[in-house]
Amino acid sequence: MDTVVDRLIRYAKVYSESDYHAGRTVTPSTDRQFDMAKLLVEELHGLGIENARYDDKCYVYATLDATPGCEQLPAIGLIAHMDTTPDMTGKDVKPQIIHYTGGDVVLNREQNIVMEAAQFPELQKFVGQELVCTDGTTLLGADDKAGIAIILQAVEELLAEKAPHGKICLGFTPDEEIGMGASFFDVSGFGADFAYTLDGGDITDYEYETFNAAKTVVTINGFSIHPGTSKDKMRNALLIAMEYNALLPALETPAHTEGYEGFFHLQEMHGKAEKATMEYIVRDHDMKRFQERKAMMDKAAEQINRRWGDGTAVVDTHDQYYNMYEVLKDHMEILELAESAMKAAGIEHPTHSPIRGGTDGSVLTYKGLLCPNLPSAGHNAHGRYEYAPVESLKTGVKTVKALVSPELVETIIGKKGVTSCIRSESAAYWPPWNGWAWSRCSCPIRTASGI
Repeated sequence: MDTVVDRLIRYAKVYSESDYHAGRTVTPSTDRQFDMAKLLVEELHGLGIENARYDDKCYVYATLDATPGCEQLPAIGLIAHMDTTPDMTGKDVKPQIIHYTGGDVVLNREQNIVMEAAQFPELQKFVGQELVCTDGTTLLGADDKAGIAIILQAVEELLAEKAPHGKICLGFTPDEEIGMGASFFDVSGFGADFAYTLDGGDITDYEYETFNAAKTVVTINGFSIHPGTSKDKMRNALLIAMEYNALLPALETPAHTEGYEGFFHLQEMHGKAEKATMEYIVRDHDMKRFQERKAMMDKAAEQINRRWGDGTAVVDTHDQYYNMYEVLKDHMEILELAESAMKAAGIEHPTHSPIRGGTDGSVLTYKGLLCPNLPSAGHNAHGRYEYAPVESLKTGVKTVKALVSPELVETIIGKKGVTSCIRSESAAYWPPWNGWAWSRCSCPIRTASGI
């Protein structure tokens, strides 16, 4: 039998980076993500799960039927993403296991790449433990291959132990890192009543609050002419772009915000004197402030256009996802199950914190599949100092196994009044947040359009 560490190392070596610039009509954004999909399907088949498959858009699906006597339990989904971020290369990843004794961690002695304890004080929690790290020349890809490793290791152990469980639905997505991970996810075909992404960080922390998120492209149309004859004629798009950015709050950027504080993030800037483009991501947990931020970017363009002429600044904004808490707050039993599973795995005091980023769970929740986020044990994602503590990975496996245990599911979900819906003969379309109604159930009816 594999260990969860074996799996993470094996998955980390698969080059499955997504691409910001592929275009929103191309899924997956890179063909190399199919390499990861094929590997996972092969492994699932090897575990005896013959229905495992991937589709033409690189989504992997598989189902474990409920064991005898557990058919009445809700179907629980487990989801993780296969791609790694384009922010740093995930090609030729060389994982290594380091026994951490405290202080700085030398990742690559030849290139003098050191993870400094002063910069990453949370390292102190893992003194005496083993860490899966990189060699400092790439990211590790624990975001989210640690999540995949935890899920598949838990599945392998459940099958080997012949442990009882309800229906378990597995889903692995492409392109999460570029905001497209759930775009083509087959919610109805997936078959889960609710689900969890394993795409978090520290193993003690689970998440059910996300940013409201938008991507904004600002195009600056200038006028270029020979600089020797440009007086009162040239409109330098690069300088006007700088002027536009200066109209946004200087301290409301990722480098100056934390917790529930939103931001404007200038992610990319390209151009020449004739034309320039700026790509921003806009984030805020509060919907009202989120809308105000988008309006602020429009007003900045209006100010630029008043000075430089109509059409100088053009703003194109599209929403990416919304704060899933606005839906999940009405279904706290799903979160209670997560927290109880973490406690059963040995985490005495689980915490929850707002996600300062995105997760497939946000989009899936608004598509009708409740989907909070469980930890995947990774730290320092999207960079060369990424690592995953071995003990945390093992705890993640225990958490998943507890999450699907009949006793815990029956206790938590049942006492919240959902059991009657699950077991009712008229509840063929449970749960109500999928937009279906039934005749003999007292639960509130919720429609997807009303979320």
